[in-house]
Amino acid sequence: MTQTTAIERRERFLTRLLAGRKWYGAEWYMTAVGAVIVVFVLGMTVASFLTPHLAPYDPEARVGDPFTPPSLRHFFGTDQLGRDIFSRIIYGAQIVMQVALLSATFSLLVGVPLGLVSGFLGGRLDQVVSLIMDSIYSFPGLILAIALAALLGSGVLNISIAIAVVYVPIFFRLVRGQVLSIKQELYVEAARSIGAPGRVILWQYIFPNVIPSVVVVFSLNIADAIITEAGLAFIGLGVDPSKPDWGYDIYRGRSEMVGGRWWPVTFPGLAIAAVALGFSLFGEGLSEILNPRLREL
Repeated sequence: MTQTTAIERRERFLTRLLAGRKWYGAEWYMTAVGAVIVVFVLGMTVASFLTPHLAPYDPEARVGDPFTPPSLRHFFGTDQLGRDIFSRIIYGAQIVMQVALLSATFSLLVGVPLGLVSGFLGGRLDQVVSLIMDSIYSFPGLILAIALAALLGSGVLNISIAIAVVYVPIFFRLVRGQVLSIKQELYVEAARSIGAPGRVILWQYIFPNVIPSVVVVFSLNIADAIITEAGLAFIGLGVDPSKPDWGYDIYRGRSEMVGGRWWPVTFPGLAIAAVALGFSLFGEGLSEILNPRLREL
C-alpha cells in the first residue's frame, strides 16, 4: 500500500513537472537544462569530496607523458607535467564551487538585510547606505575583485570575500527597490492600520515577496562568480596553485596553443563555460517562470 502510494506521488509529480512545458514554454526548457547541469556539477563536487577515487587518476600526480593527446586512456589528454586533465577537471570543481557558493552566500547575507532595512526605514540611513553601495557598484567588478584578492591574499575564504563584495550592491539595489514599491501596497498599509510592529511588517509582509527575485539573482551571481574566480586564478590570485583549478590550468596551458596543443586550455575552458551556462540558464528560466505577468498572457 505504501509503495503504491509512493509510486502514485512520483507519477503525479512528474505529470505536473512535464505539464510546465505547455504553461511556460521555452522558459521551462531553460530551467530544466540549467537544473540538470547544476545538479550534475554539485553532485560531482560533493562526490569528489567524499570519494577519493572518483576520477581515474590522482589529479596532482604524474600519470603519463607530458602533453599526451586525448585518448581512451586519458580522455582529455595530459598537461605539461603529465597530469590527467580529466581528473583535474573533476576535482577542480571543488575550489570553483566553494568560492562561487560562498561568495554568493556572503553577498546575499549582507546585501538582502541591508536592502530590507534601508528601503523600509528610509531617511538618512537609506541615503548613507545607498551612497556606499553605489560607490562600490561604480567600480568594474573584476578590477575590484582583483584589488581585494591582492589585499586579502589567497585562500578559499579570502577569495570568496573579495568576490562577495562585488555582488553585495546587486542584492542591495534589487531588494531596496522592491521594498520601496511593496511598502506602498494596500496590504502593508492595512497591517500598519491594525498596529502591526515594523519588524513584523518587514519580515512577514514584505520579505516573502522579495524571496523569488533573490533566488534568481543568487543563481545568476553564482554563474558570474565562477567566471570571476577563474579570472583571478588565471592571473595568479587564485586559491592554491598546487591544487586543481580550472582558471589556473588555462593559464598554465595557454602558451601551448601555438604548438598545436589545444587540450590543456580547451577542456578547462569548456568546463567553466558549461557550469556558468548552467547556472545562468537556471536563473534566467526561474526569472521568467516566477514573473507573475506571464500568467496573464
